[in-house]
Order: sequence, then structure tokens, then C-alpha cells
Amino acid sequence: MKARRFLDESGVLVGLVVVALIFGALIGPQFFRAANLELMARQTVIVAVAALGMTMIIVSGGIDLSVGSIVSLSTVVVALLLKTHGPALAAFGAVAAGAACGAVNGLLITQLRVVPFIVTLGTMLLVRGAAKGLADERRIEAPITWLNDLLRTARDGRGWLLPTGIWITVALAIVVALMLRYTRLGRHLFAIGSNERTARLCGVRIDYTKFAVYTLGGALAGLAGVMEFSKLSVGDPTVAVGLELDVIAAVIIGGGSLLGGKGSVLGTLAGAAIMVVIQVGCSQQGLPNWVQQIVTGTIIIGAVALDRWRQKSA
Repeated sequence: MKARRFLDESGVLVGLVVVALIFGALIGPQFFRAANLELMARQTVIVAVAALGMTMIIVSGGIDLSVGSIVSLSTVVVALLLKTHGPALAAFGAVAAGAACGAVNGLLITQLRVVPFIVTLGTMLLVRGAAKGLADERRIEAPITWLNDLLRTARDGRGWLLPTGIWITVALAIVVALMLRYTRLGRHLFAIGSNERTARLCGVRIDYTKFAVYTLGGALAGLAGVMEFSKLSVGDPTVAVGLELDVIAAVIIGGGSLLGGKGSVLGTLAGAAIMVVIQVGCSQQGLPNWVQQIVTGTIIIGAVALDRWRQKSA
């Protein structure tokens, strides 16, 4: 039982260390230099922020395929608002737009009684089309503000000072972890994901909880869009295509279950970091992109297979 608990809670961290050590042995000591570690941390931010919301959704037994489209819409909203308003209002508008998209997902799922996969597959196309319409199917240039510095390297990678976006991600991770562990909403999410019928009989407000979690997930996807804008410095309606797969993979690799009722913030962050380490390591090793995709796909399949084995063992 202790070994199984260790695998459930710490297996993904062990996997992260093993993957990092493998690439460290192949590339050399420079792989663990502060500048390279900061590079990997900065590349993890966008997936990690969106994956925090996806963790809550998957814990409740749902899924959201519209995350990548929400990120692209948010970059467009930021760029448009920066032309007439300040950066704080532009960032707030992007998060609000993401929350609105998530709220639409929650309403459709709870009112139409349609499985989340189908609903969010439709809204994925709907939101992407809205982003292209707002941007007139082109990139939108925006004024330079402090938003452009959220993921910019601080002091050329020297010292302990990290980009603001990394600290924001750490703070959000702590908040979401505390919410899942200690609040009523967090307990209700695990209850719904474990057995929705039993949760309903226990008095859990199923529709309200699902609406709330999809709204929160959309808001975090909107914030990931702000981070994406910081990286690109333009509003791009064609960006983040397929990002939802990376986000879902981070949660599953981190120990989440597509059947619901399982998931952790620490595991999700480690899952996102594993994919980035593979991407950066393969690039620095000179391996082509198709090798990265094969390795990442193999890890995802292995994580799903491990989850199924845990379910059968339980």
C-alpha cells in the first residue's frame, strides 16, 4: 500500500527527475545551468496555467477541448484593448473573455445534458472562429507595455530573480491546490468525479458546481492567453492550435484520470514540465520534431495505461 501511494503521489516527480537526468547525461552539464532551467520554466508557464483549470475540470469528470481557442481569443482581446486602454484593463478583459467562454461551456453542459467532449468540441470551433472574426483573420499589433515583460528573461538568467509570469504561475498553483484540498468546492469536485449520482444524493449542487468549474477553467485559459501574448507581443487568432492536447496530457501524465475523481496540482505541474524538458532536450540534442512527438505520445499512452492499471487494482 505504501508503494502504491508513493507511485500515485510521487511517481510523476520521479519520472521528471529521470527524464531530466537522461537529457543531462546526453547534453552535458550545460543542460542544468540556471539560464537553461529558466528557459524551460518560462516555456512551461502557458501550458501550466491552462492546465491548472483543466485539473479542476478533469477531477470533476469533465473535459474542455476549447482551451487552445480561448487562449487565441484572449491574445486578440488583449491586443485590441491595448489600443484604447491600459495594460491592466486589457489583461482583465482577456481573463473575462476566457471566463465567459467557460461559462458558456458550463451552461451548455448542464442545461443541454450533453457530454462535455461534444460540447467543447463545438465551442472549440466557435471560439476560434470568433477570434478570427475579431482580428479580421490577421495578426494585431499592439503597443509595448509591461505585459510584454511577463515572460521576459530577468538579468539574462543570472541570480534568483525570475520572470513575473513564473511567480504568477506558482501563486496560482498554490491557490488552486489549497482550493482543491480545503474548500467545499474542491471536495464537491472530487465527489462529482468519483460518483455523480452519489454526490447528488448527498446534496451536492451538481449543475452549479460544473458551471463554476468550467468558468474558472475558462478564466485560467484566458490568463494563459495573456501569457501567450507576452511571448508573442501580438494578438494572433491562429496561435495555440492543439494546445488543449498538451494541457490535457499534462494533467493525465500528472496522475489525473479521464474518469474523474483524481488529480493534483503538483502532478499537473510536473506533467507539464516533463513535456517541456523533452521538447527542449530533443531540440538541444538536435533531434527532429517528429521524435519529440513520438516520445511525448509514448509517455501519454503510458500514463493512461498506468491509470487504467491503478483503476483495476483498486
